[in-house]
Amino acid sequence: QVQLVESGGGLVQPGGSLTLSCTASGFAFIRNSMRWYRQAPGKERELVAGINVPGSNTSYSDSVKGRFTISRDNVKNTLYLQMNSLKPGDTAMYYCNVLYRGVNYWGQGTQVIVSS
Repeated sequence: QVQLVESGGGLVQPGGSLTLSCTASGFAFIRNSMRWYRQAPGKERELVAGINVPGSNTSYSDSVKGRFTISRDNVKNTLYLQMNSLKPGDTAMYYCNVLYRGVNYWGQGTQVIVSS
C-alpha cells in the first residue's frame, strides 16, 4: 500500500533553516508528481510546493517562494523540502502528498515550529 513518511521537523529560531524529507513506498515514485502541504492550528491545509515527475518543474505558494526549495531523489524514493529564512508564520504541520490512481495520500506529518 501507499506509504508516505515525513521527517526532519523541529523547533527552529526565526531566520533558521530546516530540511524536511518524505520517504515514499507502495507506488512508482518516479512516475508521480509530488507535493508538500502544511496546516497551521485553526487554519486550512494549504499547498506549499509541488514538483513534477523528472523534477525539472517546480511551483511554490507566494508565501514561501524564494525561501523554500522542493526537490526529489528518484533513486531513494524521497521528496525533500529545504526551508530557509524561516518565519513564525511558517509554523505548521507539514505533509507530503501524492495523488495516485485518483486517491490523495498523505503522510502522518512532521511538525515545524519557528519561535525564539
